[in-house]
Amino acid sequence: MPSELANMEAGAGNVPIYSVSEISQSLKRTVEEAFAHIRVRGEISGLSRPASGHMYLSLKDDKAVLDGVCWRGTVGRLGLTPEDGLEVIVSGRLSTYPGRSRYQIVIESMEVAGEGALLKLLEERRKKLLAEGLFDEQRKRDLPFLPEVIGVVTSPTGAVIRDILHRLRDRFPRHVLVWPVIVQGEGAAAEVAAAIDGFNRLASGGPVPRPDLLIVARGGGSLEDLWAFNEEVVVRAAAASEIPLISAVGHETDTTLIDFASDRRAPTPTAAAEMAVPVRAELMAQLSDDASRLMRASARILDGAAKDVGNLARRLPRPAQLVEEAQQRLDERTQRLTRAKDVLLQNRKALVERLGAGLISPARQIAAKQDQFKAKVQAWSRAFGRVLEIKHADLERLARVLDSVSYQRVLDRGFALVTDGEANPVLSAAAAEPGADWRVHFHDGAVDTKVSGDAPSKPEKPKPRKKPRKKPQQKPQQKPQKKSAKPPDDAPGDPQGTLL
Repeated sequence: MPSELANMEAGAGNVPIYSVSEISQSLKRTVEEAFAHIRVRGEISGLSRPASGHMYLSLKDDKAVLDGVCWRGTVGRLGLTPEDGLEVIVSGRLSTYPGRSRYQIVIESMEVAGEGALLKLLEERRKKLLAEGLFDEQRKRDLPFLPEVIGVVTSPTGAVIRDILHRLRDRFPRHVLVWPVIVQGEGAAAEVAAAIDGFNRLASGGPVPRPDLLIVARGGGSLEDLWAFNEEVVVRAAAASEIPLISAVGHETDTTLIDFASDRRAPTPTAAAEMAVPVRAELMAQLSDDASRLMRASARILDGAAKDVGNLARRLPRPAQLVEEAQQRLDERTQRLTRAKDVLLQNRKALVERLGAGLISPARQIAAKQDQFKAKVQAWSRAFGRVLEIKHADLERLARVLDSVSYQRVLDRGFALVTDGEANPVLSAAAAEPGADWRVHFHDGAVDTKVSGDAPSKPEKPKPRKKPRKKPQQKPQQKPQKKSAKPPDDAPGDPQGTLL
């Protein structure tokens, strides 16, 4: 055993060691070089389209499954709409995804595998759109009898547009707008749908006239050639068109889904032009014939009316007789009306007397209301007198309180009030200016005076008194507080001033 282990260790030393990333990259290069361009046939399953715009799916048959990815830039160029269950042939290259140790095909193009698969897909799509009501007959509108402007969605270089213009010119020339599109291959469905929507977006009265009728046309071809007109985007655009639409795709035996959604299907583009307008010569002949028939019918009607008037005139009574009878009826009804008026007045008078007997005299009603009013006035007067007495007593009491705190009482005690020339109270000696006119108010009158001398000097400070010595066993007596002769500042009726 020890010898065998030694040999294994010696052999393992010659094999290189790879990291996981190195072996993954090596496998990726090997697969991509060996399968740089392949075509694979299989049935689509597990189709998903995340918000990134890429498309992920699986191709399967009865024995194996191959993962596939189609990048966002390629999805728009596929030329068909992938669906689960659709058998397709894809072209691309094999690659690996190291993050999951998987291999996958990077899809670059896709086509339906055989006509049978296309027919199956077509039938499933038809049933789906039918269930949504896009093919209901109630949605279809009548075509205008003689459109002023006709919009045509088709290839500008094919024979289809020439046939349509030639037929319109022969039958009834109209203004034609052509929206050029490709009618086969990648991007054809998107262009056709955009053209239908673009015609509907034109504003009435704008620089580009809005069509009164649309024709979507294409020549004949195989099922694959006409597949763009089976795409949902085209069918939904035709069903949503506000302008009446004629589909003229292929020949009489060709049928596409746009035929079910359009307002009218034409077997050929030439037949679509014939549906769009009437024959001008036939219309003019019809108008001439109608005018002749109208003139003859009018003449017959007038002749018949003249005969009827003559017959009726012979059976009519004389006008004088009609007037006499009317006058007689008027006299009779005037007499009846006069008699009816007298009877009506008598009945109304009797009714008024009967109703008046049960009414109370207005004088009695007024007297009763006056008595009620007098009683209420007396009650109000007594109540008002009591209120006045109470308010008068309150007023006298407040007057006595006001008089007790009036500055006049202070003047009665020997004080005086000094005011300046503008009747403002003089509040301090500092306000005295030599020559100023003052008025001194006493309790019995006022005296005008003039300030003389210099500005008042500051009062001398009183000398401090010596504090009495405290007796050891007796409490000091409190000095009685002197009552100020000046009333409080906030006393009502006491102006702020200098009292002398």
